Amino acid sequence: MNSAADAPLRVRPVRRHRLWEDIAHRLEEMIQDGTFPPGTLLPPERELMRLFDVGRPSIREALFALHRMGLVRVSTGERASVTTPTPDTLIAHLSGAARAFLSQGDGATHFQDARALFETGIARLAALRATDADIDRLRQALDANAAARGDARKFEQADVAFHFALAQTTKNPIFAAVHEALVDWLTSQRTIALRLPHAEAVALDGHRRIFDAVAAHDAEASGAAMDRHLREIAELIRDGAEIGR
Repeated sequence: MNSAADAPLRVRPVRRHRLWEDIAHRLEEMIQDGTFPPGTLLPPERELMRLFDVGRPSIREALFALHRMGLVRVSTGERASVTTPTPDTLIAHLSGAARAFLSQGDGATHFQDARALFETGIARLAALRATDADIDRLRQALDANAAARGDARKFEQADVAFHFALAQTTKNPIFAAVHEALVDWLTSQRTIALRLPHAEAVALDGHRRIFDAVAAHDAEASGAAMDRHLREIAELIRDGAEIGR
């Protein structure tokens, strides 16, 4: 009888690093340590080829990888320049995976759950950080939302603008970028919901409650108002989906 020690070993193959990955990693380190600070040009391709002792394809693959990461800007016929990553860069990098996930069975439901947790937190933080100017901007967004009733396209745009103004009130650019991405990824669900006969009134009432709580700097009430609003919208989405079947 063979012992466990006699059984053939099964291990995953060791991953072989490609040259361009090593080059990209080294260039990233040089960007982070200030060798190539934001706004500067990287050396020409020929010089990078000499520096790393590799061919042009490896250098171009490395630069393209850094471009996808938002660390460099690459233009045909020009030297790559170092840029500063932004929240928008991160979101753009995730967009393809997010859309693929949304297309799966429970993808939209999972995203709605994530949005509820995220936007409830935004509402709480907005109430704590809102200045008089922020409250004026939110009031204008709310008024524009009310004025758009009866025009489905304009109402949807004003609805999005109100939530975006709320995200901006947190003073955190990552929240604003994530909010825009979530709205973009969930556009079809939002459109379905707002086309129901009573949807505009439900959405606008929710926005008014959120605004009142933020204007009062009441974080708990703001979070509760947003939670209620999103649960009402989720119910509208379910109703719209049932009608569409």
